[in-house]
Amino acid sequence: MKRGSRRRWSRLGLRGRITSSFALLALGLSALLSILVWLVVSNYLTAQRETTAVRQAQVNVVGLERSLQNRPEQVPEILGDLPHDASTTILLFRSGRWYSTALVSSPDRLPAELIDLVRGGTAATQRLIVDGEPVLAVGEPMDGGAYFELFPLTELDQALRAMSVALPAGAVVTTLLGAGLGRTAARQALAPLTAFNRVAGAIARGDRSARLDSGGDPDLADLARSFNETASALQRRLEADARFTADVAHELRTPVTTMLNSLELLADHRDQMPAGAHEPLDLLTVDLHRFQHMVKDLLEMSRAEDRTDNLVPEPTRIGELVSRAADRAAGRTVTFVSPGAEQVELEVDRRRIVQVIANLVHNAEIHGGGLVRVAVEPYAAGVRIFVDDAGPGVPDDRRERIFERFARATGEPTDGAGLGLAIVARHVRLHHGRVWVEDRPGGGARFVVELTGTSP
Repeated sequence: MKRGSRRRWSRLGLRGRITSSFALLALGLSALLSILVWLVVSNYLTAQRETTAVRQAQVNVVGLERSLQNRPEQVPEILGDLPHDASTTILLFRSGRWYSTALVSSPDRLPAELIDLVRGGTAATQRLIVDGEPVLAVGEPMDGGAYFELFPLTELDQALRAMSVALPAGAVVTTLLGAGLGRTAARQALAPLTAFNRVAGAIARGDRSARLDSGGDPDLADLARSFNETASALQRRLEADARFTADVAHELRTPVTTMLNSLELLADHRDQMPAGAHEPLDLLTVDLHRFQHMVKDLLEMSRAEDRTDNLVPEPTRIGELVSRAADRAAGRTVTFVSPGAEQVELEVDRRRIVQVIANLVHNAEIHGGGLVRVAVEPYAAGVRIFVDDAGPGVPDDRRERIFERFARATGEPTDGAGLGLAIVARHVRLHHGRVWVEDRPGGGARFVVELTGTSP
């Protein structure tokens, strides 16, 4: 198989390849069987018709010779008394003269070669077209003449024509049945893979308790055991990381609070400090507040990872909540709520949604060249929230990675600990929503949050 054909074949997918293989196998077998049936049945029916016609002609020749011995002058009457169907025509050449059971039949309808062969003493048969109808001409030599009988083959041709239609139709039906069987077989064969994908997807979405069930299949037992052991090890590792993060964040919170209080005391006595100490004090203030924000983010992530902070959904007018959160985080009015979204009410955890909006606004202000606008638009059974910034945008190859912990939108150093967007992704996912980043019309990045709320 050529590389291009192999590539197109692989695009069908495993299920499609199995189905196609069954269909092609059924087509090949049915086509082969149809050809064999056609050859055997058509040859058999044709041979049977010819054998019957020859025997009938031979019987008629014997009866004709006996009758001519008794009534040599009554040839037309004798021909009419011979057993034959109304559709059968008898031609007799005797004493240089032609006789026929049909008024319009003449020897001109017979090939000269056939007449000469029979008159020479050799019995022969030949298929002919007479008046547009297929016939079988049977010639038998006689003393002093030649006997010819024309047998219609219309019924035989009709039967062969019907078979020529039925066999391809049967092949098509067999091919469809083969495709259906292949589809069923593929579904059964790939059921474990479907279950594997479902469990792997559940783990990827944060369900660490999801495990693969072999269903009692000994061929899948080893795979299920290995997968479950890997999932359990991953769960233990994540839980250990979450506990470590929580422990570190808790241990840091007290000294950070102490340093902030001390910093406030220093700020109160700023006028008493030398001028050269003002700049270090300002830098320390900025970094210490950034460090405090990082500690809070670490605590938030650890609670989310350790499942100690459950979702608390409440009926909420999402437009009002987003407007308040965005305007407060930006320190100015930045939100536009579409009229179609003003009355949309969703079951959401208000604290988490407020943090989502605050983190996105903070990201736009600090890392995105400044916040341009926050918009809420109706979408399907929920809303879409757009957070636009004036920055250079996010490269395509980093649009998924920026939602990972400690990720950066570019390779350049930036402020912050890289946890804000990870928290956004985590909270949105808990609401069964989606978040992604795209290009903003006119330049910059646009973060999109799609929410449909949660079940009450």
